[in-house]
Amino acid sequence: MSETHAIVAQAELHHQYFLGLQLMVAVEEPRAAVYDWMFRLFRRQHEEKFLSSFGKLGLEGLPHAIACAKYHVLSNGVGGVAVEYMEESDRKAWVRFRYPRWMFAGAAICGIPKESGRGFLHGWYAQNGVSLNNPRLGFVCVSEDVTGQFGLCGYFQEYGYDLRPEQRLQFAPTAAVPRFDRTQQPSPPGSEWHESRLIKANRNYAVDFIRNGMRALIEVLGRSRAQELAQRSARLTGLQHYPRMAQQVGAVDGGVGDAAKFLIDIMAGMGDRCSLEAGPDGSVLLTQTGLNVVRNIQGADRHSVLIAWIELWRGAVHSHREFMDVQCEIAADSLRWKIQPSSAVAMT
Repeated sequence: MSETHAIVAQAELHHQYFLGLQLMVAVEEPRAAVYDWMFRLFRRQHEEKFLSSFGKLGLEGLPHAIACAKYHVLSNGVGGVAVEYMEESDRKAWVRFRYPRWMFAGAAICGIPKESGRGFLHGWYAQNGVSLNNPRLGFVCVSEDVTGQFGLCGYFQEYGYDLRPEQRLQFAPTAAVPRFDRTQQPSPPGSEWHESRLIKANRNYAVDFIRNGMRALIEVLGRSRAQELAQRSARLTGLQHYPRMAQQVGAVDGGVGDAAKFLIDIMAGMGDRCSLEAGPDGSVLLTQTGLNVVRNIQGADRHSVLIAWIELWRGAVHSHREFMDVQCEIAADSLRWKIQPSSAVAMT
């Protein structure tokens, strides 16, 4: 098993977890909550990443409409999301997201309400001009994801006048889209974005949607309800996705020792390390350090993210044919796992 395989497995797992959490919220909460969640999530992502990434992506000094469109192509491309770029002028540049959509991969797109897309359009796209201190820059959406059109597409435009807040995002479903030109497509600076960095960036892209998504969901639903949905969707994702992860890292669907080895190998894909020792009654004890899933997150939010994240791995272990109990204690800078055999179907 190479660490690269574990990194790729972590990227896929967190992507699937984000899809599952979206579907659970969409099924169990009002559409207004879905909008508010996506708005807050993408505004948080925008404030955390947008301007800080300009230099890394080689966008400094470009006209703002062009820089914004290229940003979305490059930043999403790092996360494995296919986006195309069409430039009309220094003041008008298009982006078109291609299928399959990362945000709503596979048939999950059929369970996502349109309020999700409206939330992230207002949360991110309408904020670009504000962040760039350019009151004339806006985004015009020509097509949306789940409305039966051809998928998310639109253009950034710098107008000849200052935009009112409600004009920063507009809709023009009859606008003609320029033809794709392969020679126009941007690419990140090659010296900065070598293969190993891109693989880790792909993982971080998915993990950040969980880190920020959980905190945004707490703001919308309250901590107790957000944790309930995040824990349940995590457990189900771990159960469902374990066979795929096991294949990727060469894990064995066996007993306690095999489950422990799986955790040690897969956590290397997060940059975390695990130490192993034998416990009483055939159990194994793991101490996991690093906890990169909650890097720079403190207080109650740190605890909430970990409480939900632990359920991914409880689900993965419970997906084994052999029944096992999985306990996990959250310490200041580590997780302490205990895995032991169980004859009971009802596990904790």
